[in-house]
Amino acid sequence: MTISNKKSALAASFNITRGLLIGFGLCAASFGLSAADQSAATMTASPAWQQTLATAKGQTVYFNAWGGSETINAYIRWAAEQVKSKYQVTVKQVKVTDTANVVSRLLAEKSAGRTSSGSVDMVWINGENFKSMKDNGLLSDPYTQQLPNYLLVDIENKPSTLYDFTTAVDNLEAPWGMAQLVFMYDTAHLDNHPQDMQSLLSTVQSNKGRFSYPAPPNFHGTSFIKQALLELIADKSLLSKAVVKEDFSRVTAPVWAYLDKLHPLMWRSGRSFPSSGGQMKKLLNNSEIFISLTFNPNDASNAIANDELPDSIKTYVHSKGTLGNTHFVAIPFNATAKEGAKVFANFLMSPAAQARKASPQVWGDPTVLAMQKLTKAQRQSFSELPLGQATLSAEQLGTVLLEPHASWVAALEQEWLSRYAK
Repeated sequence: MTISNKKSALAASFNITRGLLIGFGLCAASFGLSAADQSAATMTASPAWQQTLATAKGQTVYFNAWGGSETINAYIRWAAEQVKSKYQVTVKQVKVTDTANVVSRLLAEKSAGRTSSGSVDMVWINGENFKSMKDNGLLSDPYTQQLPNYLLVDIENKPSTLYDFTTAVDNLEAPWGMAQLVFMYDTAHLDNHPQDMQSLLSTVQSNKGRFSYPAPPNFHGTSFIKQALLELIADKSLLSKAVVKEDFSRVTAPVWAYLDKLHPLMWRSGRSFPSSGGQMKKLLNNSEIFISLTFNPNDASNAIANDELPDSIKTYVHSKGTLGNTHFVAIPFNATAKEGAKVFANFLMSPAAQARKASPQVWGDPTVLAMQKLTKAQRQSFSELPLGQATLSAEQLGTVLLEPHASWVAALEQEWLSRYAK
């Protein structure tokens, strides 16, 4: 289904529900409800959703999610407590270091004929891992259209909620949060920040050894390479399509030429690279580097509040935009607690859960919801969020550049490793 068809279908659903509500004397103007919020409320009361809630009661959901951030882990614990209290669904986080390992386990279970009672009930996922699960039939049937709060998602203005690294979502994963690549710099050492990849090179030339990035396939390192790709290659339209092996070397030549110039100027002369975003943060805190990067626009503010970074750290983006995407939760084909997973996914998209997640004091992860689809009180819960001292406003974040086709990730990582992993 195309984006326009999905919009039409969703609009039709809103209009039908609105007519039903007005027929029962529930006028939106009386309660300050948007059409989408009315629709979500109607779906919540529907027999189908009530049956899902009833079946989910008492289930235990094993949620496989990256466990490398205590801030995120704390939020997941809070969300688990909420669904336990509200719906009698138990959520246990299974902390993973690499989601690809979860995909491999699910593939092994499918190969062994384990089509039910699987070990994974829900997985935090996006990008190439989602594509791999979709291509290999590792996902449950489409389900997000069954979730009341999905009607509040901003599919109109956030196309990455419908296309995950150019792969159609097709209701197979529920959007949980937004992400955008931002750079952090230390104003105690740099008066001005770079505006693009070329000026980053110039800044590093003047501050030798004071920049680095994690080695791919680390997520942050691969994101930096993709940003370079988006800025430096001539024909950017190629990035929305699968990699053509025969053209890869020619198309990506400007990226490798750039990195060949950059690496000798970097931390440890580019002979070794940080292992993670967390190590980058420590290097920035110790003034070993002056510029770092993250995929969470609120990360710097959170780190300052937690005394992980000095208050001289500020955030910036490149003038023509930076990479951005949506992250999701998916239910595997053989999940044991599918109804419980649906209840948890629906809660994660609720205005209350999204507003808490968006708070820089909690996580600072941008919302997937559309403000115009919320009630006045719900919108206020977002507008009153404190903006961290190093956090850019929505206007300052500027243009979001869509992710390249998922096939570019493996190709870029393989080429990077062959050139620089010595």
